[in-house]
Amino acid sequence: MKRTMLGGKIHRAVVTQANVDYEGSVTVDEDLLDAAGILPGEVVHIWDVTNAARLTTYTIAGPRGSGAVCVNGAAAHLVHEGDLVILGSYVELEDAEARTWIPKAVFVDDENRIVEVRGEEAFRAN
Repeated sequence: MKRTMLGGKIHRAVVTQANVDYEGSVTVDEDLLDAAGILPGEVVHIWDVTNAARLTTYTIAGPRGSGAVCVNGAAAHLVHEGDLVILGSYVELEDAEARTWIPKAVFVDDENRIVEVRGEEAFRAN
């Protein structure tokens, strides 16, 4: 049996741009993608902490060190520049691996610079 688990997330990033005229996706600083274990072109969910919007799209790698988190296309009607968002990816794992899986969590400052990367062990009972 396979289980779908959180793969990695970028927690409370600031949206640096919202571009409704772009054809779609979310552009993310490639350093942030790497730290969260998210690939360019991978499906991600965006959870807007500011307004509670939730959507699914795919990633485009932005310039390293730029702090870019640009929501593109129709999603820019829901998520706006300055909003706080969480970007999350999922992985499919066999049951045994899922039971020990620890997703990556990337925490950023108000300029989307990485301040901490850790295994998200909060799902496990103490």
